[in-house]
Amino acid sequence: MKPKKIVIVGGVAGGATAAARLRRLDETAEIVLFERGEHISFANCGLPYYIGETITSRKALLVQTVEGMSKKFNMDIRNRSEVVRINRDTKTVTVHNLGTGETYDESYDVLILSPGAKPIIPTIPGIDEAEQLFTLRNIPDTDRIKEYVDTHKPARAVIVGGGFIGLEMAENLHDRGVAVTLVQRGNQVMTSIDYELAAMLHTHMQEKGVDLILEDEVETFEDRGRTVNLKSGRRIATDMILLAIGVEPESQLAKDAGLALGVRNAIKVNATLQTTDPSIYAIGDAIEVTDFVSGKPTMIPLAWPANRQGRLVADHINGLDAAYRGTMGTSIAKVFDLTVASTGMNEKALQRLDLPYEAVHIHPNSHAGYYPGASPISLKLLFNREDGTIYGAQAVGRDGVDKRIDVIAVAIKAGMTVHDLPDLELSYAPPYSSAKDPVNMAGYVALNIMDGLNDIVQWHQIDDIVADGGLLIDVREPIEREMGFIPGSINIPLGDIRERMDEIPKEKPVYVSCQVGLRGYLAARILRQYGYQVYNVDGGYKTYSNAFQPQKHQPVVTNDSGVAEIKGETQVVNTDAQPIEATVTLSVNACGLQCPGPIMQVYENMQSLNDGDILEVKATDPGFARDIAAWCKNTGNTLVSSEFDQNTCIVQIRKGCDASQAVCNLSAGGTQENATLVVFSGDLDKAMASFIIASGAAAMGKKVTMFFTFWGLNILRRPDAPKVEKDSMEKMFGMMMPKGAGALPLSKMNMGGMGTVMMKKVMSKKNVDDLDTLIANAKRAGVKMIACTMSMDVMGIKAEEFIDGVELGGVATYLGETEGSGLNLFI
Repeated sequence: MKPKKIVIVGGVAGGATAAARLRRLDETAEIVLFERGEHISFANCGLPYYIGETITSRKALLVQTVEGMSKKFNMDIRNRSEVVRINRDTKTVTVHNLGTGETYDESYDVLILSPGAKPIIPTIPGIDEAEQLFTLRNIPDTDRIKEYVDTHKPARAVIVGGGFIGLEMAENLHDRGVAVTLVQRGNQVMTSIDYELAAMLHTHMQEKGVDLILEDEVETFEDRGRTVNLKSGRRIATDMILLAIGVEPESQLAKDAGLALGVRNAIKVNATLQTTDPSIYAIGDAIEVTDFVSGKPTMIPLAWPANRQGRLVADHINGLDAAYRGTMGTSIAKVFDLTVASTGMNEKALQRLDLPYEAVHIHPNSHAGYYPGASPISLKLLFNREDGTIYGAQAVGRDGVDKRIDVIAVAIKAGMTVHDLPDLELSYAPPYSSAKDPVNMAGYVALNIMDGLNDIVQWHQIDDIVADGGLLIDVREPIEREMGFIPGSINIPLGDIRERMDEIPKEKPVYVSCQVGLRGYLAARILRQYGYQVYNVDGGYKTYSNAFQPQKHQPVVTNDSGVAEIKGETQVVNTDAQPIEATVTLSVNACGLQCPGPIMQVYENMQSLNDGDILEVKATDPGFARDIAAWCKNTGNTLVSSEFDQNTCIVQIRKGCDASQAVCNLSAGGTQENATLVVFSGDLDKAMASFIIASGAAAMGKKVTMFFTFWGLNILRRPDAPKVEKDSMEKMFGMMMPKGAGALPLSKMNMGGMGTVMMKKVMSKKNVDDLDTLIANAKRAGVKMIACTMSMDVMGIKAEEFIDGVELGGVATYLGETEGSGLNLFI
């Protein structure tokens, strides 16, 4: 039998994969591969990182060479050869040799089209005259950009488009010292995810110094591309331009051959990847695929589908049972220090198709919080509330994002529902995950909704609800609201809900929120069982604040003299100014400490510094970066810098206010309010909560007074107290009550003291300070501790039995301390 002749048009992921698989399946087949470019197989996803010099070797990008692949697989590879026409009637292709200029016909039995996709080049006035305008698709594009950056050392670059290439190039040009402006026509970058997660990328990019311009687009290029004019009127000076607004399929060859085209002019194929001509297959970025989740036709240009399709085509040509089941669009990208990933459909796509869905947001740590380096993952899961079908998921974080999205991608492909997510037995050890993995947690949260245990409203709905008179209760602790809250909310901490139900009307719906959604759910469960109609704000304040972070623009320079023009305004910017190097006065390592430990370290160490001195702090607590910004704002200190290095937040704080720093706030109010706590309980857990809140309030600059009464007096007792005169009743009371912080029981699950022992072991393992340390910290922070004299008399406790630093007072003393207090708690 005559060997089969297979001609492949295009190499890289799809074509090269098909060629290699064909040879492995059939040693006798005649395989001819045409590639228009010089390189047949290269790591196109690594190109931005070679420009940024993360990848230092150009050779590392070349997966296969013409010589190497020809010899290894015994095939005829012809690079710099462009197929310009398909002659279906004669089963030949017309080839133009770009080196010699020769044109000839080549016959085929089977033809595989793998032409890929090309960058979209819009018709913009001045684009043809723009001299330093680039796109990025292949090795020659990479060489041109890198040579220009290496040789000309541009100071400024404008990137048009906020997809994968745009964001990766923004980071890599930034790494090369180029000031980057990114212009995106829509209201978000990375449209594969939804806005509230993309907003986290916006904030992070701006923190890195990228001038991010949303909801604007290029109108014209001027001065041979040295000035970019936007439709808003903004004018941006630049030394180079990168167009990254998307790609379109290279389908003209197929169209001219009369093959059917589909979505976005992509080549139509069936399940076995055959075109409307059964002897012609098509694969990769140029083809229309079926969305695996929705079943609708779409175009999804990604590396995995191209590789998979290349193998399947080779299998089908050789008689194997092979079919492509569709594309989910599972993708991932590095954006400076963050990772963003998604799989399946996003909320925008579900709305466009009018599919019924629910969304849940969770913010778990990447691994066990007590193991150093844990960082939060913001994960969104989309599903059908009726049958549990998983539509998609997306996540943003510094660590652990990839494996969570990969697990959910497998669940979707396997036909699992949200009912199956809690049952997934995933690997666990403290450095890698938690006993309940974030994927498990997402399943639990979704099931609570499906089972009717938790009704939710979304971050984008709650403002309108409050504006229409809805009651929103923030169930976090008061000190947490110092870092921000949803406008219009009132504060009833979770621990006070049962005692304050008379303040909550039953005649209308109640909405609750917390930091990430868990305490809101607990509050909702309590209130529902008392007859309330309750809705929890999904994802809590964290999701809300991510979405509503203010978007800032950096000054835009329009010429070499340093003049910026923004909508008719002119702002002079000193482009020659050099950043001032901060000299660190004192360094503190707070890694491993849980909140409020790092803030307390900041507060205590700032006391020893003089105005103008700089404190550097390292912390792994996930919320420290945001907390320290709020702390500086409320205490009149200056946040000089804040950055992450391997999941460790490193901040520098200048004591006192630097007028040039926008984060410094000396407005009257926030730092002068008092805080008072009445401590009635003698339980270990409640005592710890009291001192954590007190220390946090003191660290925020408040004058804090703790008033200890009845059982709370036992917290202040010394275990080695001297003998004092007592009557028989007082002695009996003294024997029955715990002596000091080390002897307190738990309020729940005490189990004859075993619960307390277990709790202390867990606290030690998780680097949580014990009660004695919390008391000492509070004293150093200036917290005033007052023992109620009336309660002392009733309980038979004498002043000599207290630890040092305790003052005595009555109710008048307490009421005097509450004057001007903005925080008053009863524990």
